[in-house]
Amino acid sequence: MSGKDEYYNKAKQQGYRARSAYKLQQLDETAGLLGEGRTVVDLGAAPGGWLQVAAERVGERGRVVGVDRQSIDPLEEPAATVEYVRGDITDEETVARVREAVGGEADVVLSDMAPNMTGEYDLDHARSVHLARQAFSIAEDLLEAGGDLAVKVFDGRDLDDLQADMEGEFEYVRQVRPDASRDSSSELYLVAKNRLTAPVRTGDRLTVDVVDEGEDGDGVAKVDGFTLFVPGADPGETVEVAVTDVKPRYGFAERVE
Repeated sequence: MSGKDEYYNKAKQQGYRARSAYKLQQLDETAGLLGEGRTVVDLGAAPGGWLQVAAERVGERGRVVGVDRQSIDPLEEPAATVEYVRGDITDEETVARVREAVGGEADVVLSDMAPNMTGEYDLDHARSVHLARQAFSIAEDLLEAGGDLAVKVFDGRDLDDLQADMEGEFEYVRQVRPDASRDSSSELYLVAKNRLTAPVRTGDRLTVDVVDEGEDGDGVAKVDGFTLFVPGADPGETVEVAVTDVKPRYGFAERVE
């Protein structure tokens, strides 16, 4: 039995609207995207297979918002609160409606969007990267600090640049190819973990005032409210530092002599 038949038949038997539901299950099992109580935005959600999986996995304390230009038939008795936004994700009005639906910020943005296929690989790849960048832009708008993004893209020459841009905004990015993808497909998913909202990035050099001492004795500096730990610095000092590591809610820096 081919992979296509296996997942198609399995979806029918288990009540999923699309075989792609198993891709999201496998992405979650690989990367830990859909924790209990999380708020999830699913871009290009029709017909609703990913909505079903997301609703099951975030549970009754979670919220899922499905977005698509097509109408989506409501899920029957979803495990989570599920809302539907019909509109184009490139339209700011649509993004505003999504923001309202999630209550301001989301924990996860998902995108299984794909372009209409032309059969010309370079063109299809370029269009898939364009869609992925649109999803990335929305994630930058909606995700809270520490939030995650998973976006589909076709492998090709523009992939590295896209991944590099995402790596500048998340703690790390990895490529995942779910087993449920068809063997002949060039699709993969870029999974970006832990959205960085800090005003600094690794490698930045700046002058900071050390205002406190951390539990481990490191100096504590604030940059626009963001905490930087500076080993060997004492409260009351003004020091030049180089940022060595940035996490979603704090970072580390070394004194520059």
